[in-house]
Amino acid sequence: MPTPPHAALVYNPVKVDATRLRSALEARSQEAGWAAPHLYETSVDDPGVGQARRAVLDGAQVVLVAGGDGTVRAVAEGLRGSGVPLTLIPSGTGNLLARNLKVPLGDQLTAIGTAFTGDTRAIDIGVAMITRADGSEEEHAFVVMAGMGIDAMMIATANPDLKKSLGWLAYVESGLRSIATAAPFRIHYQLRGHRQHAATVSSVLVGNCGTLQGGVQLMPDAELDDGFLDVAVLQPKGAFGWLLVWRKVTWENRVLRRTAVGRRMIRFTEGRGGNTVTNLRAEALTVRVDEAQDLELDGDAFGMATMVAFDAHRGGLLVKLP
Repeated sequence: MPTPPHAALVYNPVKVDATRLRSALEARSQEAGWAAPHLYETSVDDPGVGQARRAVLDGAQVVLVAGGDGTVRAVAEGLRGSGVPLTLIPSGTGNLLARNLKVPLGDQLTAIGTAFTGDTRAIDIGVAMITRADGSEEEHAFVVMAGMGIDAMMIATANPDLKKSLGWLAYVESGLRSIATAAPFRIHYQLRGHRQHAATVSSVLVGNCGTLQGGVQLMPDAELDDGFLDVAVLQPKGAFGWLLVWRKVTWENRVLRRTAVGRRMIRFTEGRGGNTVTNLRAEALTVRVDEAQDLELDGDAFGMATMVAFDAHRGGLLVKLP
């Protein structure tokens, strides 16, 4: 008699009620005629990569993830290319991948049911090969967005007490500090199939999808399954330049782009007041900096890097959706 399938749950014990999730998942598994689920708890040393890989080796048919954006990123990295689908149980304050996939938030029981009855969709997953100042290299995945510069500095210097009490709003405070103190830096970047360019920037962001906290649409044309990474190069000049950046990602991207008249207005005003945001697209690109810069992946600090080779692994991650 064949062994019945089982689900796995990788969870962050700080972010979720593990007892409640276990009970709900066990009940849903029983209803589906599946064996008892396997549970894997994340830790400071391993935020989810090893647990996801262990779940695959243990024969899980689907892996559910409950935690913040960092846990989702780590579990996605562990499942990359495995053929085992991921089911999101939105649990953190950001839930950025869930928002970009339009997964309903706030109903964990329905999310658990999706693991058994949902449709499977293949999406892209970003891969970052990171080079440190000492020449060492390491590879990590991201599902939403990676960045070098002010955005990464903002994440690295965010007050941990404010993060606990305010969630992602704590980054506003650290962002203001970063804008006031950070100096623009020189990058050398090359899109696959194109020649190398140089620019002085405040930040360079590489997105697998484009919507951030608060509904900010930094890369409105980004799609999760097109095999491309979308790039935003930020070059604001002074405080007024940052106001232009904010206008672009809020008013232009969220409002004007929705209508033909609005899109004509954007084309008419492009370049006026300085080009503060340059948007690019590529299957892969390499970014090298003259001096090591902070790096972030999906809102987690990943230290300092001198070069990062970004690639889009097309269809590299399977997800279960309602």
